[in-house]
Amino acid sequence: MNRPALLLVLPLLLTAGCAATDAGPRSPTRGVEAFDQRAAQVAEAWRPGPDWRTGYVPLEGPTVLTGDPGFTPETEAAFRAGWYRAQVGIPPTRVGGEIQFPDGRLRLPLVSAAEAYRQLDQGDPLPCPGRPKQPGRPTPGGPTVEPGPDGWGTSSTQTACLPLTVTAVTFGAVPVRTSRGVAQVPAWLFTIKELATPVVRLAVAPSAVTPVPEPTTPARPLPDGLVAAQDLAAVDGARLTVRLGVGACDTGITPLVWERPDVVVVGGGVTRATGECIALLKVEPVTVTLAAPLGSRPVLDVFTGAPLSIGPR
Repeated sequence: MNRPALLLVLPLLLTAGCAATDAGPRSPTRGVEAFDQRAAQVAEAWRPGPDWRTGYVPLEGPTVLTGDPGFTPETEAAFRAGWYRAQVGIPPTRVGGEIQFPDGRLRLPLVSAAEAYRQLDQGDPLPCPGRPKQPGRPTPGGPTVEPGPDGWGTSSTQTACLPLTVTAVTFGAVPVRTSRGVAQVPAWLFTIKELATPVVRLAVAPSAVTPVPEPTTPARPLPDGLVAAQDLAAVDGARLTVRLGVGACDTGITPLVWERPDVVVVGGGVTRATGECIALLKVEPVTVTLAAPLGSRPVLDVFTGAPLSIGPR
């Protein structure tokens, strides 16, 4: 899919308000007004429990990357499928640790490196005929397959042969977005031979993780021309990269944002196709800029009212 040009939000006051994230002023439209009304309702209904401010509620998954891994199609497929092999011993010893939030510290039980690796490793890829499991090593007696239009370069099975090789494991802490802002969270860092950066598995025991609260009100259909946010791709100060769920034939994709000092609501506006179109949801990334850095404010989806987490990279 084509990535749209990044769009910026018009300057906003830190009072509730909505703007189309266009490069310049635009007249209020029916879609923007509908979004504004819905966003205000979503914000008013947001009532998280006490753990939102006192516990550990991560807004990222337990497996993260802290830099550009330099993925190839094969290594990215292996990362997303959880295919690993260890060439070093993974210690079973548990260690102590604590999470450092902007507003304080919290000591929680952690898992060992061996437990973290068991959570990370989801099995082995299926073998591909004529291809080695280790790059550069031919399969004994197997045919030679060269990259190209008729070789593994375009084969549908090309991503099913390569696990990621763990060559070292260290204990540390990594920044993680949580309900209390960006925290330093204990983690196991697995050095991967095929990647430029380690694969990180957060070390907090699953029993100590508070799940993201469910919306307090059921989702209602959005007015025509409005679309929901699927997740956050990135947060950088006041800039949010949001992935919208749009139709395959939708055009005029415009991110929309509504914010006040304690909460942010996001969604999007689209122009629907008038003719026939395949029923296919397409995920479209867009970028918005808030009036102030996000900080610890939750980002809520205008459709479900649920807080958005940072999705898989």
